[in-house]
Amino acid sequence: MENNNKQVNLWCLTLVISLFFMWGVANNLNDILIQQFKKSFVLSDLQSGFVQSAFYMGYFFFAIPAAMVMQRFGYKAAIIVGLLLYGAGALLFYPAADVQVYSFFLVALFVIASGLAFLETTANPYIVALGSPETAQRRLNFAQSFNPLGAISGIVIGQNFIFTGVEHSPTELAALSTEQQQAFYHSEILSVQTPYLIIGLFILFWCGLFIITKFPVNQHNADHDAQQAPASYRTLFGYRHFRWAAFAQFCYVGAQVGVWSFLIRYSLQADVGLTEKMAANGLTASLVLFMTGRFVGTWLMSKIAGDKLMAYFAIANVGLTLLAIAIGGYIGIGALILVSFGMSIMFPTIFAIGVCHVGNQTKLAASVLVMAIIGGAVLTAVMGAISDASHIRFAFAVPCLCFVVIAYFSLYAKKITRVVAV
Repeated sequence: MENNNKQVNLWCLTLVISLFFMWGVANNLNDILIQQFKKSFVLSDLQSGFVQSAFYMGYFFFAIPAAMVMQRFGYKAAIIVGLLLYGAGALLFYPAADVQVYSFFLVALFVIASGLAFLETTANPYIVALGSPETAQRRLNFAQSFNPLGAISGIVIGQNFIFTGVEHSPTELAALSTEQQQAFYHSEILSVQTPYLIIGLFILFWCGLFIITKFPVNQHNADHDAQQAPASYRTLFGYRHFRWAAFAQFCYVGAQVGVWSFLIRYSLQADVGLTEKMAANGLTASLVLFMTGRFVGTWLMSKIAGDKLMAYFAIANVGLTLLAIAIGGYIGIGALILVSFGMSIMFPTIFAIGVCHVGNQTKLAASVLVMAIIGGAVLTAVMGAISDASHIRFAFAVPCLCFVVIAYFSLYAKKITRVVAV
């Protein structure tokens, strides 16, 4: 009987960890969609950027509903809702491509992101709850290690099954008849149908596995939660370490999205003769380092406390971003690529610190930490404004300051956690 229970727990853990891979695929397919939609619908940079806006809004508006579902019906129910939304949003790409309406795609992306909000709000605290608080940071970092693998897979899928390889210069397009131009645009739009159809059907199949799988109940946590006061924002934000974790998460996501969003532009303006394709290789290298850092970081946490390790990584990233601001060229590009290794453990470690020691406020805390993803939209826009006003190099002062905040939080995480509520 004990062996059977261990097998069930391992299967449940495997299913939950798979979610980290799945939302990695969806998130990084957006980088492909921005370029594909820009070409297919002849969009401006601002219009094509609505792809990310739809995603951020989905996360922001559905994190709290996810926490409410999780609080009322449990982890499994919230995951099932998330997978249903994810699958439905992916399937909406098929009719959106048929009618060739950009706003229809944005609605589909919003639905996908709404599902991902459910998954991230649920999966992260579930991994934390599966064991002792002392090993929570290491456990969550291991699970999050599969997220960058999904991110790389998303880029590979997009490059091979969405990008058609057919590109026309403005002169070549002008030489085509109106009918030929429309046929070209239509074929480019249709290229997203099959990949997203397959993704949608696979996600719904995976949802079926969750439905038929019986998840164990953590009776200790259930009994402990029953003795606590009802969950509320007032109680939650009374925890000083949680307030700091929410701010640190806002800064981290802003730094991550900003570094990755402007890495190619930084490389092209570094005056070293790189083409767009060559510069994009730097982004791929960043994702590989990001994934490597997750696994290495998980191993290091068996020897070094997670908050202390994050402090070392954050301080190193402050130095690397300063190098990119001051020097530029190949040295600056290399420094920004290395930043991804340092960022690797930050999201799960901040998350684990934030949801620990908050009693039955954990599920509500998880929703707020997922809402902090909005930092990616806010701080990336600030970087863009700085770049327009001066030079792209100076825009990286924003992630540099973010890493300063994370370093401070890391160094004082244990101290402020001791002060449970103020």
